Order: sequence, then structure tokens, then C-alpha cells
Amino acid sequence: NAVKFTDTGHVLTRVVGVEAEDGQQTLHVTVEDTGIGIPEDYLDHIFGEFNQVEDEQNRKFEGTGLGLAITRRLIEHMGGSVWVDSTLGEGSSFGFRVTLPVAEDAGPVQVPVAVRRVLVVDDQFINRTILERQLAPCGIAVTLCRSGGEALERLSTDPAYDVVLTDHAMPEMDGTMLLGHIRAAGHTLPVILLSSNTTGLGEAGADFAAILQKPILRSDLYRHLQALTAPAPAPVAAPVPVPPSEMRQMRVLAAEDNRTNQLVFQKMVRAHDIDLVFADNGRIAVELYQSYQPDLIFMDISMPEMDGKEATRAIRALEASGKGVSAHVPIVALTAHAMDGDADEILAAGIDQYLTKPLRKAAIEATLAEHCPPEARPPIVEAEDAA
Repeated sequence: NAVKFTDTGHVLTRVVGVEAEDGQQTLHVTVEDTGIGIPEDYLDHIFGEFNQVEDEQNRKFEGTGLGLAITRRLIEHMGGSVWVDSTLGEGSSFGFRVTLPVAEDAGPVQVPVAVRRVLVVDDQFINRTILERQLAPCGIAVTLCRSGGEALERLSTDPAYDVVLTDHAMPEMDGTMLLGHIRAAGHTLPVILLSSNTTGLGEAGADFAAILQKPILRSDLYRHLQALTAPAPAPVAAPVPVPPSEMRQMRVLAAEDNRTNQLVFQKMVRAHDIDLVFADNGRIAVELYQSYQPDLIFMDISMPEMDGKEATRAIRALEASGKGVSAHVPIVALTAHAMDGDADEILAAGIDQYLTKPLRKAAIEATLAEHCPPEARPPIVEAEDAA
């Protein structure tokens, strides 16, 4: 909800542990956003079943009104409590408190001992603060910059940094532009990109030392920093060179408005040789159909602004008028509703087939293999081929 209702600013999760008795720990968790906020007269019943804030700002978002009610019942069954504080137009903070048994220590996290100075670039204050708190306990000197321009000025006067950590989406100069300016100025230090959405970077992503997806886990950050300074592995016999394939990647468009579902889908196909692009709603999917020219479209049925069936009808109309990018692009629906009547209605919209949620990796792989065009490389990379 915080991500859905926040266009600018940040979404921040805080977790504070308080020691309890008998080997247990009380966790105090809050999710804070700078979104549209909730009117005061709705706060008392926001956790009720089928209760939603009904106003002009909320009408473009779909939902059942059950999410917060389910959250409250789950937490209360665990012996905890849940609450909300909100100011209309400024944002909301949802929190809960639960007491849980203490797990066994997972062991120490490997600290990047060879990294001493890091330059952090992010236009959001909260993001800079989090990175500083992750790095400072390791004895790393952290310099914080609010923009790419400020980072370039810092490097021009003091270039002795071990690594640059830069946000991707920043105003005026984004992370990829900053990397280009750093290289143009003659600096060779490694640059790591931090991004909320790692899809669609293409060739620009290859120039970074690493790309980390937000939210940044401390263990992942330490591991990548350590890898930058790890000794080179012993040389091994060079494999017989294989001539590069002249065939292109299969282009796949996935229309899905839920960020969590996007991440799950991305994880399922991460190992496969495809070019994947996401659309956040049906209207964007139709636009990307024309500009991106996908070989296959996975289409969520329930989306705001334009749902999957409307988007499919719009694409089929473009094909019928001769304005489509192909005679017939395969469209596979993603739906949580698979009753007989629903299936008939989905297929009647011009959709070729459907997959039911929760999605299964094997079903996605079979769909990719079935619809790969002859001019594209096979999308499924076998384990022995990838070794």
C-alpha cells in the first residue's frame, strides 16, 4: 500500500528489537511513507473488512478492502497489536508490535575490510542515511552527495575513493549519466548502481561494477564491496572460444501493476536469456507493444486505468488495422480467477491462453519456449549450458 500510494519521496521500513523475557524478543515494525495520507475521520475504521478510503485520489487504485483487515487479524492472532498514524497530504505510518522467540545466531557477516572510503550519491536523504548506517560500523569513511554534480565536484578535488555507490533514478543527472561523466573525467574507480528496477538497463548496465536492487540488504552490499577488492582467482585454462550468436534475445513484455508480483516474476525468469520489460498498467502495455515490439506478452487481468482485457482488445485492434508491429503477438493472461466463465471471457478478449496465480516457474518456462520466434535465441538456458 505504501508503494502504491506514494508518487514522490520515500517508503521506509523501520524494525526495532526490544529484549523480552524467556528467550523472546519484541519487534516494533513501522512502514512510513510520504504518500497521499488518510483523512482523520477514516483512521478509526481503516482496519475494518471491506473498508477503503473513497476519494478522488484513490479511485484509480483497485483493491478489495481486505488487506489491512487480514493484517490486523494475523497480528492479533500472534498476540500483537497494529496501529496507524497519518496526515492527509503528507503521508502515513503503519506499525505493529509482536513478540517472537529468538532464533539462533546466523553467524557473522563478512565485512569488506579492504574498502576504506566510499562516495554515496542519492537525492533522497533517507537513502543516504541508511547507506551511511550500513557502512559506518565497518570503519568505512562515508561521504554523502545529494546529486551527480556534487559527486563530480567532490571527485575533482579528492579522487581517492575506493568505490562510488550511486542511485539510479535521480533528477538532472541519473546514475548512468553520472558514470559516463566519471569516466569522461578520467576516474577509473568502480561504480555500483543502486536501483529499484533493474530491468531495461540494457548495455548501460554492463559498465557498472555491480547493480544492486533496492531495498539493499547489508549482506549483499558487503559481499559486493568485498568482491571488488578480493584477490584474483588462479588462472585456469581458457575454454575453446564459441563464436557469438547473431540471433537476438526474445523480447518479453509483462504487464503487472503489483510491484511484488513483478519481483516474483523477474526472479522466476532471471536465469533465462530474454529481454524483459514491465508495464505498470494496460495503457502502458499498449504503448510498449508499439515501441518495444515484444515477441510475447504476459498480461495481468486486473490492473488500474486499463485492465488486461481492455489492453488486449486495443492491441488486437491495432493488428487488425495493420498498425500492429506483427500479425499476431501471443498474449498470455495472468489471473487469480480461473472459473469456467472467467476463462471464456478472458479468451473472448483476444487472449491466446492464461496462467493462474500463484504462477509456477515450469509453466512460465513452457510458455517462453512455446512462443519463442525462430529469429530469437532459445530463452531457456539449461544448467549444463550455463556452467
